[in-house]
Amino acid sequence: MLTSSHLLRLPFIRGLTEGGIAYAIRSLPYTYNRMGGSPFDRLRRIVAGVAVELAFRRYLSEQSVPFDVKGATPFTDPDRYDVSLGGHRCDIKSFLITYREQIADMRRNPEIILGAPALVPSDQHAADGHLDNDLYLFAFLSGLIAASQSDLKKVISAGQPYYLVHAMPDAWCKPQTWCPLEPLSLKSESDAAIILEIGGQDEGRGYLTREVKLPPHTRVVIEDPFFSVASLHVKNPVPARIGIHSPMQKETYLVNPLEWGNIWVYGMDIFLAGYISHEEFRRRANPIQPGTRVFQYDQTRAKNLAVPVAELKPLADLFVKVREWEANKKL
Repeated sequence: MLTSSHLLRLPFIRGLTEGGIAYAIRSLPYTYNRMGGSPFDRLRRIVAGVAVELAFRRYLSEQSVPFDVKGATPFTDPDRYDVSLGGHRCDIKSFLITYREQIADMRRNPEIILGAPALVPSDQHAADGHLDNDLYLFAFLSGLIAASQSDLKKVISAGQPYYLVHAMPDAWCKPQTWCPLEPLSLKSESDAAIILEIGGQDEGRGYLTREVKLPPHTRVVIEDPFFSVASLHVKNPVPARIGIHSPMQKETYLVNPLEWGNIWVYGMDIFLAGYISHEEFRRRANPIQPGTRVFQYDQTRAKNLAVPVAELKPLADLFVKVREWEANKKL
C-alpha cells in the first residue's frame, strides 16, 4: 500500500516540454486518437507523457538507479515500453492534470492522488507482446495549457513560450498511396511575411522538415521530397489563411487562422506514484466504462482497467530491487 510519503515529487523544467513537442510532432503518422477530442488534446497528452518519461530518466540517473532505454518507444510503435529496469520492461502511464483548483489541491495535499485510479486502456493491456513481469508505472503531471485564443493572447503578452501547430488530415499525414507529393505549393493570404515549418516523411518514412518563408500573397514552390505532410508549424499567430497544394491531392488544403493550436504544456510538478506488474494488474484490475468521472478526467473516453493508486507498490522498493538485480548480474 502507498502512503503520501511514497510519492516522488520531481521538478519540471522547460526542456521537458521541448523534448515532448519534438517527439509528439514526429509521432503523428503513427498515433491514433484513442481518447477522442481535438488533435491538439492528443498532442498535448503526448507532450506531457514524454516530459514525464524524460524527467523519470533524469531521476534514475541522479539516484544511480541502472536503467536501459534500448527498447524505448519508437515513433512507429507508440504503445511499447519506455525504459527497462533490471530487465523488466516498464510502461509509464502518466496523466496531465490541468484544472487550477485540482493542481492547487495536489500541491497542498499530494495525498489526494492516492484516491485516484491507476488507469490502463483496455486495448493496450490486451495487446500482444506483454510479459507477466512487465511493469506499469503511474505518474501525475500538474500543468496548465493555453488552448483558447484568449489564453494564448495572455501567454504571448506575458512573454511565455508557446508552440503553434496544425495537424494535417490523414490524406496528407497517412496517404494511402506512397508517392512523392512534390512539388508542394504554398501561399499565404497574410499582408506580412510568415515563416512556416513543414513536417512530414520522405520515401523511407524518415522524418523530413523544411522551413519556408512565405511572402505576402505570393505562391511559393518547394521541391523537397515529401511523401507525407503531418504538420505545419508557425512561430507567431497567423491572421489569414495559408494554403498548401500537391499534384497528388485533388484540392488545395486551407488552414484558417483559428485552426492552429498551442501544444505547449506549462508543467509544474511531476508526482511519481507507484508500480505494479502486468500479471498482478491483470488479476486485480476492474473495468472502468467510457463516460465515467475519475480523478484524471471529467469523463473517460475509452474503456479502461484500473486498480486504486493507493494499492500500488512504492517505487523506492523497486529501485532497491533493481540495484540488487544489477549487482547479481556482475557476480
